[in-house]
Amino acid sequence: MTRLQDPTDLDLMLELVAERGPDAMASVFTTLLNLAMKVERQKVLGVEPFERSPARTGQANGFKPKTIDTRVGRLDLRVPQTRDVEFYPTALERGTRSDRALKAAIAEMYVKGISTRKVAAVMKKLCGFEVSSTQVSRAAAELDEELEKWRTRPLSNVTYLILDARYEKVRQDGSVLDCAILTAVGVTPDGQRTILGTSCHLSEAEVHWRDFLDSLVKRGLRSVQFIVSDDHAGLGAARQAIFASVPWQRCQFHLAQNAMAHVPAVSMRTDVAADIRSIFNAHDRPDAERHLRRVVEKYAESAPKLATWVEENVPEGLTVFELPAARRRKLRTTNGLERIHREIKRRTRVVGLFPNEASVERLISAVLMEIDEDWTTGRKYLTMEDAE
Repeated sequence: MTRLQDPTDLDLMLELVAERGPDAMASVFTTLLNLAMKVERQKVLGVEPFERSPARTGQANGFKPKTIDTRVGRLDLRVPQTRDVEFYPTALERGTRSDRALKAAIAEMYVKGISTRKVAAVMKKLCGFEVSSTQVSRAAAELDEELEKWRTRPLSNVTYLILDARYEKVRQDGSVLDCAILTAVGVTPDGQRTILGTSCHLSEAEVHWRDFLDSLVKRGLRSVQFIVSDDHAGLGAARQAIFASVPWQRCQFHLAQNAMAHVPAVSMRTDVAADIRSIFNAHDRPDAERHLRRVVEKYAESAPKLATWVEENVPEGLTVFELPAARRRKLRTTNGLERIHREIKRRTRVVGLFPNEASVERLISAVLMEIDEDWTTGRKYLTMEDAE
């Protein structure tokens, strides 16, 4: 077998490919990757090998063998190690947490024998090779430890709390069930948005919401002054139990959607939608209540069930008028959290059916953790001055 004595000799590598064709690609890639990793380590250390310099940031510490499977074959690599400085080769970056979690979810399906040919093809496309149960377990364990630290990290003061739920399909004991994904977003006293946590369970019952909210409090969540959510089953009772005295804003977007179920004729929907918007877009609370009375009177005879529903439910969407005008637009609905859920759906759609609850929680936690990290370096969500 032809050996590459000098890894910088491009002509020799090209000659090897010419001699052996595709069979040589694994050897060539191994050599190139090993060389690239050594060069990258030198840049991190700030010196050439054996060079003495005050610019040195750490010490080379040998090599660690690592075998990876790729589309061109198995690569037996020598990963450079360092001492006194953190280093991991860019060429071997493990990818974003969400990408790793996505692969782990699909791999679990594949290994557990519940995949179709389509799932196997996606696994092959994502990872370039088939996986074993041992590889899946190792990857999942590494991720789970990191994500659990994020899910249980200490919390502190949060002025505004936004809550919502969505569902994913999960296989359990041979059946396909809906798994409720609970998510909490907070706005801190300085106006920064943060994802407080998430919880996955095969129910959206009160006990699940109560346990989730209670876990936020135990982690240090305090000083909540205002809560925004839809009227989810179980959430209302849990919210009142954990945050009994905190004002609640029912999502105006969902309220307007819910109203359509009480409109007796399709031809009336456009007018009803405009009337409800006039309530929500009022200048202040007294103005909103005047619009509300007008709408109730307008439909009292033509649509009495609608009029009763509006009178009983729409006031729950007017709590936001207690806030300064500049903050109302972003706190009158859960739309900001709905956008996060659309991003989650974009990732989970690839999996379709999760093999278990742990798998869905892993992927969703990874996506949320990355979004939260982006928020910490972005601009503030709200300007917290009290001026109207």
